[in-house]
Amino acid sequence: MAASSVASPLCTWLVAACMSVTCDGDCSTRPSMLSSSKRRPKCAARRRLPSKCSSFSADFQKGLNSAFSGSSIQGLMSSCLAFEPCDEYYSSKGLSSLGSNGLSSLFGSKTGTTNRRQRRFHGAAHSGETMAVAVQPTEERTKQKKPTTRQRRVVVTGMSVVSPLGHDSDVFYNNLLEGVSGISEIEAFDCTQFPTRIGGEIKSFSTDGWVAPKFSRRMDKFMLYMLTAGKKALADGGITEDVMDQIDKAKCGVLIGSAMGGMKVFNDAIEALRVSYKKMNPFCVPFATTNMGSAMLAMDLGWMGPNYSISTACATSNFCILNSANHIIRGEADIMLCGGSDSVMIPIGLGGFVACRALSQRNSDPTKASRPWDINRDGFVMGEGAGVLLLEELEHAKKRGATIYAEFLGGSFTCDAYHMTEPHPDGAGVILCIEKALAQSGVSREDVNYINAHATSTPAGDLKEYNALIHCFGQNPELRVNSTKSMIGHLLGAAGAVEAVAAVQAIRTGWIHPNINLENPDEGVV
Repeated sequence: MAASSVASPLCTWLVAACMSVTCDGDCSTRPSMLSSSKRRPKCAARRRLPSKCSSFSADFQKGLNSAFSGSSIQGLMSSCLAFEPCDEYYSSKGLSSLGSNGLSSLFGSKTGTTNRRQRRFHGAAHSGETMAVAVQPTEERTKQKKPTTRQRRVVVTGMSVVSPLGHDSDVFYNNLLEGVSGISEIEAFDCTQFPTRIGGEIKSFSTDGWVAPKFSRRMDKFMLYMLTAGKKALADGGITEDVMDQIDKAKCGVLIGSAMGGMKVFNDAIEALRVSYKKMNPFCVPFATTNMGSAMLAMDLGWMGPNYSISTACATSNFCILNSANHIIRGEADIMLCGGSDSVMIPIGLGGFVACRALSQRNSDPTKASRPWDINRDGFVMGEGAGVLLLEELEHAKKRGATIYAEFLGGSFTCDAYHMTEPHPDGAGVILCIEKALAQSGVSREDVNYINAHATSTPAGDLKEYNALIHCFGQNPELRVNSTKSMIGHLLGAAGAVEAVAAVQAIRTGWIHPNINLENPDEGVV
């Protein structure tokens, strides 16, 4: 999986990553060790493409080239995923081609049928309609230029989320496919004094069975989300206690970052200090730092490989994913837990973003507030949560019979060098980011037919990202674009990882979720 990134001097970073799933018999898999304990929602099964790949599990019965992108508050972070289907896929009687006429169908068709099942064969909603889109690759493909030198290959074998739409990756993705919004009125504190009173708030969350009670009472939410998602990703990847006893823990690492860290723990410490330093939580300093979540998870697992965090605003997760893959490629690790986590649903967090005039004030209709590319968008919606991927060296994964979801092909970084929050007007950094990602992964731009955009719903950021995507992929009539943030809001440092999970789920299921609230596309958006 190739990656690339763009940033301004003060952390407006972008990172692009390319993932692929191939059917060449190289990645033989078996069902997950925990499959018996996991029930896949019926709606997911109904959306599967009917093709089969002989050397992969049933989750690889779909063909999909896809990409996810993200960035800082108004920046971008992009990545592309490619899927090369096997011969059996082409010989199957799968879904018919989703033909497009140039860029006019970038966000899907305006017309829909009356049959709910049939509507999913058309583009994402344009006039307020909510529909998922099935995507299949073209049979004629440009031969990919793979690196001549053989290196260790990195695959995704597990994943998990904590999000406003659920804390199970299947539940989360099926809610996305159904167009369900996780945006609502904030209940964690009284925010009547603020002009913004809505967010992607997690209403119900339990750490039972995942985090020791003594830590649950003391830790900041960003750490609790991180630890829970990390352990669930391990379980999803079939890392049981027996497997844990057999792996080399010196080559297992944790790299899960946070953009904001433990803001509530630190805020509570300041309030206590107003009385006396003796009232302060003795853990306020370590539990406020961004790296302590990774450290606590590593200590709990006994993993002694690479362990740290990266904090690069909204590109945090993608940097963590890319660096984790590089650790595996260089032989410094065999397994890495990576991603991001953030929770700033507190007065100082809300107030800070209100002060810089970045948030939507559509309080009367929360589910309509996050509306990427719509002409009536008025800012992003703050969210909270965590996303974690389990990356593993291919041969290591095959040896233990792991289920393989996708492959990471490579990566690169670039810098926008322009502004704290604004991308460059002509998208120079973003374009360079995407081009380097494609070149280093050996993926042709014609092979990318799905992009999960950063698209936060800000007036300037959405259009600049869109224009950069048009520059790079505008000649591809099969391209589909959406934004997960239209339903869960902006999860800050966790955004890239949660959207990476959505992109991998698109590969697994063959279905991409709709972009809701795009009722009146902005000028130039087609």
